[in-house]
Amino acid sequence: MRIGVLTGGSDCPGLNAVIRAVVRKGVQDHGDTFTGFRDGWRGVLTDDAMELGIPEVRGTLPRGGTVLGSSRTDPLARPDGPARVRATLEARRLDGLVVIGGIHTLTAAATLADEHGIPCVGVPKTIDNDISGTDYTVGFDTAVGVATETIDRLHTTAESHKRVLVVEVMGRTSGWIAIHAGLAGGANGVLIPERPFDLDRVCGWVASRFGASYAPIVVVADNARPAGEPVRLGGLSGIGEWLGREIEHRTGHESRATVLGHIQRGGTPSPFDRWLATRFGLHAVDAVHDGAWGQMVALHGQDVVRVRLADAVATVKTVDPARYAENEVFFG
Repeated sequence: MRIGVLTGGSDCPGLNAVIRAVVRKGVQDHGDTFTGFRDGWRGVLTDDAMELGIPEVRGTLPRGGTVLGSSRTDPLARPDGPARVRATLEARRLDGLVVIGGIHTLTAAATLADEHGIPCVGVPKTIDNDISGTDYTVGFDTAVGVATETIDRLHTTAESHKRVLVVEVMGRTSGWIAIHAGLAGGANGVLIPERPFDLDRVCGWVASRFGASYAPIVVVADNARPAGEPVRLGGLSGIGEWLGREIEHRTGHESRATVLGHIQRGGTPSPFDRWLATRFGLHAVDAVHDGAWGQMVALHGQDVVRVRLADAVATVKTVDPARYAENEVFFG
């Protein structure tokens, strides 16, 4: 078969591992040929591509980013988008596309497959872990590792200077990075978008921690917000900077904020992400050869299964109260 591959949306660790597995299995087991589209859907719309073979993916397993490049281009944002996608596939005589992306990239793939008959198989990647239908997404574990290591290092600074340290992590509308890294790193408070927080309660955690002669660390997801009051972040400051200022003003304890930002998305993937990305890539090739168009590979327990793409992107996977309650035991 002749298969196209693209990586869309934000970069994350593990993308190259997916591409590598797709190409290796396709070439070795089936004699497939591969075309890699540059910069996500933009490459498909403009027919900007490169040939992908085993030499092109050799040595890419531990590399961060994506050898194909990425973008947030949406093929559905223009009236002729689906027609241009189809024209590119037909011109290159491609049998289908392996689409590696987050919610927005995979939403486009689902629509193209279901409404326009364009053959797509999805692979879920995003550090936010917010795609329904899969336990984990490629890139999430690495981001949690980066955030956890940061919290570990900041504990010593917090204790040395008797400061409150606020750690702002990514997550968009889901708090998965925050609750995983917060629990793993021994944070004394975790604030997530799913649960608007009470600032007085947060300050109570801080006071309780200092009362026990320890300096607290509070982890906050970048879209977490206090309940019942607007937040004027101002300038380039995010919720972490705002929270640090508010805690210092209300408690009198010196506070500092650390914003991890894009560092969570960069660098080499963790062993788990390499394992997950590789398995997803292998199973994506199987899905292509089975003609499972409009499907996404997903992790359920230890098994890689297929779920309908449209179902996987229909809702954002958010943190449920029971998972958050596990963290609350350690607050304050």
